[in-house]
Amino acid sequence: MPRAPRQTTKTAEQQRAASRVTYNAFLAACPTREVLATVGEKWTTLTIAALADGPQRHGELMRTIAGASQKMLTQTLRTLERDGLVTRTVTPSMPVRVDYELTPLGCTLVPVISALKTWSETNIEQILAAREDFDALTD
Repeated sequence: MPRAPRQTTKTAEQQRAASRVTYNAFLAACPTREVLATVGEKWTTLTIAALADGPQRHGELMRTIAGASQKMLTQTLRTLERDGLVTRTVTPSMPVRVDYELTPLGCTLVPVISALKTWSETNIEQILAAREDFDALTD
């Protein structure tokens, strides 16, 4: 009589590991592309960099991030809140006080954003020169 195949028992950790989905941003349907699009957005990077120093009100962020419209900053903050990167705290007072702060997950982006900001500021002259050279050749 044939034997039934022997079933092996998996630990809880092995079961969790087997059930994890592998994400690959190079695949068109991968949801990490949305995250990359959000994090790579100009207003997102500037907002995270501004909030790295601690909680701020909307008006403070507007003054820190020159050129951001009220609408764009509000949309950016809502997106970051939805993604769990920023918290919005409303304090009932006259007038109502609303503070925005990075979550622990949002704080994990600070070193990445800071490095990108520093790199951009350090290398802007080379980039501007390269653009000028390129434009001169293509005109």
